[in-house]
Amino acid sequence: LHLMIKTASGRDRDREGKMLAFTTAAFLVAGAVSPAMSGSKVAFSKYQGLGNDFILVDNRKSSELPMSPEQAARLCDRNFGVGGDGVIFVLPGDEGADYTMRIINSDGSEPEMCGNGIRCMAKFVADLDGRKDGAYTIATLAGPIKPVIREDGMIAVDMGEPILAGKDVPTTLPTDDEGRVIEVPMEVAGRDWKVTCVSMGNPHAIVFVDDLDDSALPLSTIGPQFENHPVFPARTNTEFVKVLSDTHLEMRVWERGAGPTLACGTGACALTVAAVLAGKASRACTVTLPGGDLEIEWHQNNRITMTGPADLVFSGQAAY
Repeated sequence: LHLMIKTASGRDRDREGKMLAFTTAAFLVAGAVSPAMSGSKVAFSKYQGLGNDFILVDNRKSSELPMSPEQAARLCDRNFGVGGDGVIFVLPGDEGADYTMRIINSDGSEPEMCGNGIRCMAKFVADLDGRKDGAYTIATLAGPIKPVIREDGMIAVDMGEPILAGKDVPTTLPTDDEGRVIEVPMEVAGRDWKVTCVSMGNPHAIVFVDDLDDSALPLSTIGPQFENHPVFPARTNTEFVKVLSDTHLEMRVWERGAGPTLACGTGACALTVAAVLAGKASRACTVTLPGGDLEIEWHQNNRITMTGPADLVFSGQAAY
């Protein structure tokens, strides 16, 4: 893999959130890069939303992905590739959408959508279009998503309605009379948990805990066992949540197909819904993730709004 990089910020974060300084001589300031392909090279722009980082590829001239999932996964490698939690391809829109989002995780799997990724994609296409604000309708495998870039640079996203029916999350855990999975006992990694299941177009298992420190919650051990447990036939994202107040929740996440990440937008939405269902929080919350804060509101009309940042890190070309 050969990379030619131009940086926007001069700094990046590793997976633990530590700041990494780029060598000044190796980088120049640049904006988003297009077109997607030039010979055997792919032009990309790396964006991050609260440290959840993605490689964005402009593929608006074709509905076919320009590379295989295996090649996308190699681009995500933090030692031998560009580095990222996933590759997001911007495809032409259909059925009234401005664009279509396809995302390949760092393990080569394809999720339905990604909350932080949708903010990064909105900022990417706005940068390509030379816009500082505006609204988009983006088609995803989870349905249409509508991000709005505000004048202050924050991006508010109508994430749609949560799916609460256990069979549709999907999970085979026992349900209540309304078909929901709310604080159902479950044993994972030799420990007893109470699990609430919510889908935001992708599956989430939410567990409320008293301590998020790694000594009490060894995520690298527990996370994979939740993700691959047989009660989750499509695997699952897992959020471990500490309630700080009825309007402030803190979380760590194990993402399906990506492992531990600094932020998960759909997870922040799902855990807010779970906290309301469990009587632990109000419908509007600040969710503190390892990479920063998101504002989440579950409106009375059953739709959820997620508001947070997305920023360009650097742009370049990679030969693969």
